[in-house]
Amino acid sequence: MKSSCWERRVTTRVQEVEIDALGAQGDGIVDAPAGRRLYVPFALPSERWRIAEGERDTLLRAHPRRATPVCQHFGNCGGCVAQHVPDDLYTAWKRGMVVHAFMHRGIEAPVGDLVRVPLASRRRMTVYARRYRQNFHIGYYRAATHYILNVVECPIAVPAIVAALPVLREMLEPLLSGQGEAGVTMLATPAGLDVHMTFIHVGLVRKEYPRMAALAARNGFARLTVENDAIVQSRRPLLMFGGVEVEPPPGAFVQAVAEAESAMVQLVAGAAGKAKRIADLFCGIGTFTFPLARQARVLAVDQEEQAVAALRSAARCSRGLKPIEGKVRDLFRMPISAKELAGFDAVLIDPSRSGAEKQACQIAQSSVPAVIYVSCNPGTLARDVRILLDGGYALESVSPIDQFLYAPHVEVVAVLRRRRSPRS
Repeated sequence: MKSSCWERRVTTRVQEVEIDALGAQGDGIVDAPAGRRLYVPFALPSERWRIAEGERDTLLRAHPRRATPVCQHFGNCGGCVAQHVPDDLYTAWKRGMVVHAFMHRGIEAPVGDLVRVPLASRRRMTVYARRYRQNFHIGYYRAATHYILNVVECPIAVPAIVAALPVLREMLEPLLSGQGEAGVTMLATPAGLDVHMTFIHVGLVRKEYPRMAALAARNGFARLTVENDAIVQSRRPLLMFGGVEVEPPPGAFVQAVAEAESAMVQLVAGAAGKAKRIADLFCGIGTFTFPLARQARVLAVDQEEQAVAALRSAARCSRGLKPIEGKVRDLFRMPISAKELAGFDAVLIDPSRSGAEKQACQIAQSSVPAVIYVSCNPGTLARDVRILLDGGYALESVSPIDQFLYAPHVEVVAVLRRRRSPRS
């Protein structure tokens, strides 16, 4: 993003341009002479803009169906880049991210229709807080900066998260001065908000725990934790996976939108079919483990000890499941080998944005019949799928899911089946 804007600033003085396409980061693209591209933030195809070095870009002719942003902070907040995009173009843009990522790896992927999620559905969000002279800000980072934008609304978040912002302000304002900053991860659960705080450049916080605990209890928080300290737990912040109640560790990874998670679980379970033994790699707290264990024995592996402990605890208290084996292992440094995968009917992998290149190489050398790959980064997904295709798998389906509404990210579930034996 920074390099794109830099290129445009140094190659233009004052000119009027017509936007040719919508870029992967939500910028309008202008194909300039000599193979260069100009990037215009918040511009749409067919629009005409005046761009000038050192000045704010000016919209001269708008797209006939330019959408009205749903949030007053749009354009300043760094979270959303596409609230102005009309619906059909938005859908094509999100799906196109996946198509182009695979094309870049030489793969003609069978990309399905985009699965949409509604507004006010984001159940897990992180906000930040800091004091700027006499003003206290709590909200999200401003686009392309580390400056915290003070926010009063967020239409993509569940209402409980937005309603908690004044409470968090009351908790944190007395604590932060100078360079002090807080990060607050909120997870909306049926029992109430699960709130986890971390601090940098802040002195002794423990003396404020009683006051913070009283505010949390009075405002119905299910749990409040600060770093490794449990401040208050009024109720267990349980989540349900495949009919099993799981208590996530403070700040644990959870799929951001429940509706997106449901769509992914359906795709994963459908792809697993009648598999009797499944390896769930990067399993987290068991989002997919427990639905799969209704029909198959599951090996669940993750590097996060607390996540695996939560999974094991929930499995011990549940009935009607096939056996679940939980293992702690750093799959980035020590992937499950092809030899260890012998006897498995399917492998599910759900890594972080960096993907799972080493693990994909091991799977490509294995004889596992089916691979289900869940990813929030089409680029690293396409890279790893290329490894699997070269190892004898065929790409059966690619399903994009709009879990990150209005952001330049998309969730994807890819299903592969082995078509030939792995290379010796």
